[in-house]
Amino acid sequence: TLGLNQSCSDDFVDVKPTSDNSEDFFNSEQDYQNALIGAYDLLQSTYLNVMLGEIASDNTLAGGESATDVIGIQEVDDMIHTPLNAQLRDIWSWMYAGVNRANYILEFKDKTDFTGKNEVIAQATFLRAYYYFELVKWFGDVPLAVDKRIQFGEQFTIDRTPKAAVYAQIELDLMYAADNLPYVQSVSGRVSKGAAQALLGKAYLYQNKFDEAATVLENLIANGPYDLVSNYNTIFEEAGENNIESVFEVQYFDGQGAGFGCLQCSEGNVAVGFNGVRAYVGPDFTPGFSFNVPVQEVVDAFENGDLRKDVAILDIEAWATATGATYGTGYEHTGYFNRKYIPRTRSTNAQGDRNLTNPNNYRAIRFADVLLMAAEAFNRKSSPDDAKAKTYLNRVRARAFGNTSNNITSSGATLTENIFNERRVELVGEGHRFFDLVRTGKA
Repeated sequence: TLGLNQSCSDDFVDVKPTSDNSEDFFNSEQDYQNALIGAYDLLQSTYLNVMLGEIASDNTLAGGESATDVIGIQEVDDMIHTPLNAQLRDIWSWMYAGVNRANYILEFKDKTDFTGKNEVIAQATFLRAYYYFELVKWFGDVPLAVDKRIQFGEQFTIDRTPKAAVYAQIELDLMYAADNLPYVQSVSGRVSKGAAQALLGKAYLYQNKFDEAATVLENLIANGPYDLVSNYNTIFEEAGENNIESVFEVQYFDGQGAGFGCLQCSEGNVAVGFNGVRAYVGPDFTPGFSFNVPVQEVVDAFENGDLRKDVAILDIEAWATATGATYGTGYEHTGYFNRKYIPRTRSTNAQGDRNLTNPNNYRAIRFADVLLMAAEAFNRKSSPDDAKAKTYLNRVRARAFGNTSNNITSSGATLTENIFNERRVELVGEGHRFFDLVRTGKA
């Protein structure tokens, strides 16, 4: 099971969810907490959403061992997928499982009272919004259920709801969550007010509601406890998990085994093993399956002097020359790998298939993303404020270059493109690129 926040351990997410699932449940606070853990659990399955969000874009190729290695991933890369695509059906099914678990709590939200119940309900409401946001991003119009469970298989047969109405429910859920959650949680792994505000701002941005996005994101920037980590090199290492930049982080750990027969059963980040260097032997990293390989175009998108490039992209030939490491080449080998999310060397007591149980947390929303969303919102709102947009944009760039000599000075449509370009290099490998292309009419 898992959660997300800027706290420093995985205590909350290590608890097993209950198997009870009936109207006889929810008779105590513990029942609600156990059901909540179950609702968090499906966040771990979003590893597939993240990986395909890169592969579907112009950032990476599918890779793997051959042109038929996980054919559904290859189809998405080539844009020849159909409704029968296994990976897209997994996203559909797993996100609806998350919706159902959140709705299970909300269906019985009035059954038993206890101190702190509003916060439990707010967390469930946030999780429902998050799962629906993933669904509407991937599929557009989708079946919408509110405070009631969809019966098994029913999501494939009931009518779809227009995405505008789904977004309206997402907005309501996130506003409720933001009003009833604290910025800082005392228990590791629970969502926060900042996570709700950030996701609300993103939902507005995806609908071109730039005025609304500017308001909520400016509020978050001004009042939230977040900041950019000064050393970009640390963000994606274990020591950088749940740091001050992490607004919303999905927790993973390697204490429970998993196998290919049930990838969603893994408590580890499955995508990390898939992203790894094939047949790798050397320092710092462990081998993987060479999927999701960055292309030269995205490598060239980094400007000279941009410190983010070597953190985001592993040039395996240069690395092998410098360290003596050896590696194999897979299908569509480009020579580059997603360094943010490839397997790191770790302890030897990990359970199950080590390629499937990597403990790398996923930084779902970083404060840098919030700043860039705010920059875009202020640049594209009905009465643009390009000065404020540049302040947010250049705050991200100053860290990237280690100084302010690379500040952007443009305005209008040119500034808009500068912001889009900055999103690409700041967030490469994190699963956002395809959806940025879609929402801006570039895909």
